[in-house]
Amino acid sequence: IGIPHFIFNYQKEFKENVIDYFIDDYLHGRTPNPCIACNRYVKWESLLKRSLDIGAEYIATGHYARVERLSNGRYAIRNSATAAKDQTYALYNLTQDQLSKTLMPVGEYTKDQIRAMADEIGLLVAHKPDSQDICFVSDGDYASYIEENSDAKITPGNFVLSDGTVVGKHKGIVLEIRPETNEVVVGSNEESMSRYVRADQVNFMTVEDLTEPKRVWAKIRYNHRGAWCTVEKTGEDEILCTFEEPQRAITPGQAVVLYDGEYVLGGGTIIADK
Repeated sequence: IGIPHFIFNYQKEFKENVIDYFIDDYLHGRTPNPCIACNRYVKWESLLKRSLDIGAEYIATGHYARVERLSNGRYAIRNSATAAKDQTYALYNLTQDQLSKTLMPVGEYTKDQIRAMADEIGLLVAHKPDSQDICFVSDGDYASYIEENSDAKITPGNFVLSDGTVVGKHKGIVLEIRPETNEVVVGSNEESMSRYVRADQVNFMTVEDLTEPKRVWAKIRYNHRGAWCTVEKTGEDEILCTFEEPQRAITPGQAVVLYDGEYVLGGGTIIADK
């Protein structure tokens, strides 16, 4: 369409920071979030550095979110204009330097408005279907993908209750919780509920650090509507979120993302539900 451009190859960075991490997390009984890793280490860390090296001042992305500088001088991600496509959850771990050089123009519009603009200027992607699931596992068969891209062999194991009673067989480790025994633990809805989320690999955005407990709105997965909790630091790189109401299926490996009003306070990687 007549726009001068460069083409960069990030296969190596994508494999190391996204695919290898995805495989390792699943094999260790966690549920990874490759989109978050891709945003931080490929779309920003690698792309931004290369862009600055060739003389660019900013990178612009198509995420449904907004970047703003707050009165305290810090940069933060703000919810997009449309809750239906808001992508702030996957951006919580961007650094201040990365945010200061990032533009997110799409965040001011709804998806329908963006499609209408693209259609008006004749872009072929104006009616492209929304992306779904993990981009590099197109058929959703995680077990086969892991076997094909690692030395791991996915073997059948047991579904067990919390007391160890075997209630069935599963086909592989992909949704595994006990990798050392290749067991998946199942239980009642009540057993899956917890008020506590412990997380590490913490990144704060609206503040430099958390100095006292704070009541915030938190999401424990991308499609979680969110709930109120009180977050406090329990270590140099660890936080504890205590929810006011029990939450279902808190999953190690996923992110807990904290919101202060419309802005992302920060977040971390879930390590436990206690």
